[in-house]
Amino acid sequence: MTTKQKQAKLIDILTYTVLLIIISAVMLTLFYRQTTGGETGYWSDMEAYILEMLGVGSKYSFPYPVLFRFAAFLHLFTTPEMAVALATMLLNALSMVIIKLAFQYLLGKEMEAALPKCKWLAGILISILSLSLFYISMVYPPQGIYLPGIKHTYLGVFTPNPFHNATYLAARPFALLAFFWYAKLLPVYEQGYGGKWKNPISGVSLRDYVLFSLFLLLSTMTKPSFTLVICGAAGILMVYRMIRSGFRNFLPTIQLGCCFIPTFINLLYQYSGVFVPEPGEEGGIGFGLATAWKHYCDNIPLAVGLAAGFPILVLLLNYKELKKDMIYRFSWQVFGMSLLMLLFMHEKGFRLLDLNFSWGYMYGIFFVFVGSLIVLIRTTATKAKHVGLLILEWLAYGWHLLCGILYFANIFAGNLYY
Repeated sequence: MTTKQKQAKLIDILTYTVLLIIISAVMLTLFYRQTTGGETGYWSDMEAYILEMLGVGSKYSFPYPVLFRFAAFLHLFTTPEMAVALATMLLNALSMVIIKLAFQYLLGKEMEAALPKCKWLAGILISILSLSLFYISMVYPPQGIYLPGIKHTYLGVFTPNPFHNATYLAARPFALLAFFWYAKLLPVYEQGYGGKWKNPISGVSLRDYVLFSLFLLLSTMTKPSFTLVICGAAGILMVYRMIRSGFRNFLPTIQLGCCFIPTFINLLYQYSGVFVPEPGEEGGIGFGLATAWKHYCDNIPLAVGLAAGFPILVLLLNYKELKKDMIYRFSWQVFGMSLLMLLFMHEKGFRLLDLNFSWGYMYGIFFVFVGSLIVLIRTTATKAKHVGLLILEWLAYGWHLLCGILYFANIFAGNLYY
């Protein structure tokens, strides 16, 4: 590594560290206000999370302990409110670090090639763009303007960054790791690892399988919403490939399928504690077209467009990238599965109006934004598209980002999130 490369890397690290500290301080302020200001604003489930951490119990059941155990450890050194807020902030910050590292790995060389005279700027741009993903939201009109069938800014439309839900934010770093590791295994898992520690042809090692299984389990044990989506998408893909190959890839498919076993066991445990109804009550999972969603939205196609307008535009202008880019294609498969689950599945009984399948859908929105932004950065760096189309795509992303910043500012001020 040359002196200039070392200087560029140092500038990038320092810039990103400063940005991360500032953003984390702001997020910690919001989360702490949510833990202490439930009656005067800052609505969230933080009060219930504190009770769960303390083991006091509440009217809610949380059979996914990672956030609460982490907060309980921090509680040894601080107040219950600060412990939960700090745990949420740290896990949310971990997501930002993972995205930065992923973007640097996937896009670093292309960005440096696009900026040969100031390579130090490449890392800074990647830092800013990767961090911007954590402030995008659904698109919504100015106050006083109403769209047909859209009852709320957030509720019924949804956002990739629900700042009011700590368990979603806490599970996201593990969901990101599971997503990227599965995307790493997907192109090569059919070659297997041949019973060896590492397959010299595919480059896949037993460690990759173990890490994917671990990250998926941690995501499930923090909030199971993403797990349901990725398991559905991955299961369909693997079964389709096995049938298409005439079952010639049966053994490698079983090898990868074994990675899901710890998560399935944990899901069964969670199901027994939450979804099994009390005597005389209706419970479990039901099926129907928008049975739960229609309570909050009368125009679902428009709601999908408002939530994922930028990815849809990128898809229309870059559909050929679906064949070239595994991460981009898988992000759309995850989004499609999350949309189908929200559209056709619901929890029965008193949980119907909780619309809990929306959390998986929000993960789907976030990941399709990740995949779409990777494609846009790459096509911009390589000048693969007409400049007018690139500007149009960046304007669409900027619209989501502007709405997201305003949405965050509204929540930060203590106003309702929906």
